[in-house]
Amino acid sequence: MAVNGRSRNWSGGESLWRGFTAIDLATAAYVAVATGAVLLSFGAEGIHGWPWILTAHALIAALVLLAPRARNAGPLGRFLGDWYPMLLLPALYGEIGVLTLSAGFQNDLLIQRLETWVFGSQISYRWIRESPNVVASWLLHACYLAYYPILYASPFALWMAGRRDASRHTIFAVMATFYLCYVAFLFFPVAGPRYAFDLAHNPATDVGPARFAAWLLDRGDSWGAAFPSSHVAASVVATGIYGQFHYAVDALAGLIVAALMLGVMQTAEATEPQRLAVADYGVESGSRV
Repeated sequence: MAVNGRSRNWSGGESLWRGFTAIDLATAAYVAVATGAVLLSFGAEGIHGWPWILTAHALIAALVLLAPRARNAGPLGRFLGDWYPMLLLPALYGEIGVLTLSAGFQNDLLIQRLETWVFGSQISYRWIRESPNVVASWLLHACYLAYYPILYASPFALWMAGRRDASRHTIFAVMATFYLCYVAFLFFPVAGPRYAFDLAHNPATDVGPARFAAWLLDRGDSWGAAFPSSHVAASVVATGIYGQFHYAVDALAGLIVAALMLGVMQTAEATEPQRLAVADYGVESGSRV
């Protein structure tokens, strides 16, 4: 979409300093914070394999530096220059588990107390045990699993439809939300009810989607990445609580983070046309002098 002859780039509005966009800067800022978390660990016993982690951070920083050039290097480079944070997302999530395990502490007791204060009990523990409904379990676990393709399908569908600005807008909103959650994970790790409590075993946990979700999390979950929940859709909130993947307050905090991010994005969307119009007026006024 163009405003006054200018293309709106939702990965950062107009090109920022030397072609870097907001997603580049957000990624660089997150890598800097994660590197700080690694360095702080040296005050204790350190992190096993820390040279590999710092090397990975250096490579991500190199990707950030190369992104502006990639976006000018044809269709493939443009795709990689806009999508590299989404492509790195599984690795960044996996790193959380390494860093938080090495921290040697978790804040589950505090979150469990908050859970009881907000909901009156440990709803993440009780719900699937007290209401082992097979149909509800199948539906809710299927919704939980649908989160993963939806995460990528939304910006990819926009990209394939030629709505590149909308795709970049979505990528930035998604990644900025993840980065905020990941920073919280790094410095306030919460393992979650999946690790804090024994898992439920009843007909509700024996349905196909529930077993597949358990298999997937056994192989790809990150310890310490529960609060706030980065699953920030209403259907995922219900699924996460029922399947004992998150405390209820994790989901509530995830919704708060999502609401804040959506508010920021809506504000940017509302002020962008006005800002560009003012910029254009300034150029036109200057040309009359």
